Order: sequence, then structure tokens, then C-alpha cells
Amino acid sequence: LKEIVTQGKLVSDEIIIDLLSKRLEAGEAKGESGFILDGFPRTVRQAEILEGVTDIDLVINLKLREEALLAKCLGRRICSECGGNYNVACIDIKAENGRPGMYMAPLPPPPQCASKLITRPDDTEEVVKQRLRIYQAMTRPVEDFYRSRGKLLEFDLPGGIPESWPKLLCALNLEDREDKQSAAA
Repeated sequence: LKEIVTQGKLVSDEIIIDLLSKRLEAGEAKGESGFILDGFPRTVRQAEILEGVTDIDLVINLKLREEALLAKCLGRRICSECGGNYNVACIDIKAENGRPGMYMAPLPPPPQCASKLITRPDDTEEVVKQRLRIYQAMTRPVEDFYRSRGKLLEFDLPGGIPESWPKLLCALNLEDREDKQSAAA
């Protein structure tokens, strides 16, 4: 699995569904009543299989401009000692062609971690761009799959976590499910 992920490739449907099914069963046995998946399903086939495994109430598509996404991936850092995640990228994209500007401040490490930061081996420009190509080819149809079922919330990220999180929480608390089909921060 590690080699596949490091190369920016997707893990097979069979492996993912097997791991997910076991985790969902374990959660149910513990009395868990819900779950959040990050980055899954990535293919329509996975979405179809997932619907056979469990009920999906809502799918949230967090949308970020590609230039910001690339910079954030290349700016990710991990403390080799404590495992903390940080980001050294400062995103400052000017407004143009009707699109709003975007600012995302770096998420710096505390002083004790600053000298111990490492970069993930899969956070190279080549691997990130390969992930984006795979996304365009395979994952975009998943958006259509859930959109056609009325289960997709599109959420344009306005900036970093401090700006986006409260707006996402507000969008998720909408009374009318029809209003959840499109949300802009």
C-alpha cells in the first residue's frame, strides 16, 4: 500500500472496500452511528460498491483552486519527532476574471518542531500533478454520481481552516436539504 500511495497511484477497489467494510463493522459493534470518509470513494465503481455496504447521507466536495492545492501539497511538513502536521506555504492569489482572491496563511510549527520538519515523499510536484490527473479522469464522475442522487454538497474553500471551517459548519446546518446542493463560502 505504501508504495502505491508514494507513487501517487490509487489503491485497488478490492483492498479499499475490504478495509472499509471491516472498519465499519467494527464501528457498528462499538455503537458508532456515523462516519466521515476522506478521499473515498474515488471511482464510480467504489461509490456503487459503497452504497451496497452502507447508507450514504451526504457527500461533501471541498473545492480548492488548483494552484492553491498544488502549493499547499508542496508546503506540507511533518515533525519527525512528534508527528505533527504543518504547512509552510503562504497562498496569496489575486482576484481575477470574476474569481475572488484567496489567502491562506502558513500553519507554522511550534519552535520545538521547527528544526525537525520533513517533507512527505509523495509531496513532489510530479506526484501531486499525477494525483490531479487521476482525479480529473476518475473522481470527477463520482461527483456526478452523487449529484444525480441529490447527495452532493459542493463547498468552495474561501481560504485556510480558520476562514473555511465556520462557513462549512454553517452550510451543514441548513434546514432545507435542497439548499445543501450548492454552498459557497
